[in-house]
Parts: sequence; structure tokens; C-alpha cells
Amino acid sequence: MTLELPDDLRREIVDHARSGAPEEVVGVLAGRRGDPSRVDRVYRATNAANCPEVRYEIEPTAELELLERIDGAGFDVVGFYHSHPHGPLEPSDTDARLAAWPDHSYVIVSLAAEPAIGSWRWRGDRFEAEPVRIG
Repeated sequence: MTLELPDDLRREIVDHARSGAPEEVVGVLAGRRGDPSRVDRVYRATNAANCPEVRYEIEPTAELELLERIDGAGFDVVGFYHSHPHGPLEPSDTDARLAAWPDHSYVIVSLAAEPAIGSWRWRGDRFEAEPVRIG
């Protein structure tokens, strides 16, 4: 289980995280899901959480529109990304409690020091770290 992320899309995710700080940002990863999963497009979303400094949420109607756009473009939903502007690279307890897409990738961008990206597959009851292949 590996996530392939082209460098230009990695930069786009990091730029989104930086521009949204100090709030968390969120988006959807589209491409080909499997092993490895490959990200071919990044779709930014608006963070609709009540406390966007420490949580992320995509408003349901906006999420449905994004999912329809991804499907219409012929892609799979590979997963989601969000940022931790001041937090660790690892998923939080809240991230695990709110994860809803088993076997999809959850990418986190930490801005706590130098920007870093990590990815985890949600297994339905826990996150499992997965390598990110940039290229």
C-alpha cells in the first residue's frame, strides 16, 4: 500500500495549507485507487467546520458536487487531505473519530516546522501509515 503523489500536486497541497493557515484546509484527492493509489488531481474544498483552527469538514452539498465532478472526469476518489497548521504530522484522535472512507488515503500536511506530508489508509477502525512516493 503506497500513495503516488506527483511533485506539482504535493506543492499545490502545501501551498493550500500555507495560504489557509492558521485554519486547517481540506481537499479531495482524485486519480486511481488501489495499491499503489495514484493522485492525478487535487480538488480544494472550503473548510466548513465550526472550529476550523483544529478541525476540518466539507459541507455535504459541496462534497457531493466534488464527488460528482471527480466521477465525471473519470477518476476515483483516492482520499482526502487536510492540514495541521500547528500540529503533528500524524492523524489526531478527532481525525480517526471522523474518518468515514475505509481503504482510502488520508493525507496530512503539518506546518509545525518545515512543511511535511504524510499519508494514512483508514482501515475502518484505525489509520495505517502508508509510504508517499513523490515524483
